[in-house]
Amino acid sequence: MQPVPRTFLKWFRRVNDPAAAPTISGQARLTAPFGAALVALIGWLVITPAWAEGPALPEAGLTALGQSPVVSVIDGDTLKLADGREVRLVGIQAPKLPLGRPNFPTWPLAEEAKAALERLAQGRTLKLFAGGTATDRYGRTLAQLEREDGLWIQAAMIRSGMARAYSFPDNRALATDLLGYEREARAAGRGIWSDPYYRVRKPTELGDATDSFQLVEGRVVSAAKPQSRLYLNFGTDWKTDFTVAIDAKALRLFKADGLDPLTWEGHRLRVRGWIKSFNGPLIDVTHPEQIEVLEE
Repeated sequence: MQPVPRTFLKWFRRVNDPAAAPTISGQARLTAPFGAALVALIGWLVITPAWAEGPALPEAGLTALGQSPVVSVIDGDTLKLADGREVRLVGIQAPKLPLGRPNFPTWPLAEEAKAALERLAQGRTLKLFAGGTATDRYGRTLAQLEREDGLWIQAAMIRSGMARAYSFPDNRALATDLLGYEREARAAGRGIWSDPYYRVRKPTELGDATDSFQLVEGRVVSAAKPQSRLYLNFGTDWKTDFTVAIDAKALRLFKADGLDPLTWEGHRLRVRGWIKSFNGPLIDVTHPEQIEVLEE
């Protein structure tokens, strides 16, 4: 159950202080405020959805990177700590704000995602954990975040529909867990999943999607490995239809997980990644968590 906020507890104690209550009668002085407080408490417990509580961070296999209070939230997946570190929440992608980038449009629900992270983390002390590469090319710390009460920040953002699962070949820790929470939020239509901008697209709906991050669902028409790269074709014309490409380095990761994408012909898949234009829309898959097998 989600902890009752400190502000509520302070208010509860204040309204039940006889010295602060209206002097209607001894009976009214106690029961009226107490009744209001009790109703509010019950309301808090009842209307707070279970998904808002969030799971605890599975720390096994992660490396601790210390802890620090949060001094500011930059956007829905980036924040600043009191110790000076800027942290990119690894494993998720929230809707983006321009943040000074020219000609960069604000993604739908970007302000709401930032506000959601502020509610979760602003002023709170967070523990940082690395499950892979710990610093990105911008010098930001890449970490899974755990609040002082045990709440896993990334999972809370995804379960509320304020972010998508977003992993890298050198940062795959807990990606499968986050994919599960994303499926839950999407099925419930929470947050971004109620906005068509973030809809899961069909392979035939990618004409305007170049240079954007998309989730694509479709059935593999053919699978081939002419040389070192494997291709999953989602249409009959590989020169124009949607294709997934997996290079030799990525194929080794699939093999290590006991997966052979060459056997996925006829399977229905959900693929995530950045769309590029190369003989039609294409996603370069770099690690297994980018592909979910939906039907065999």
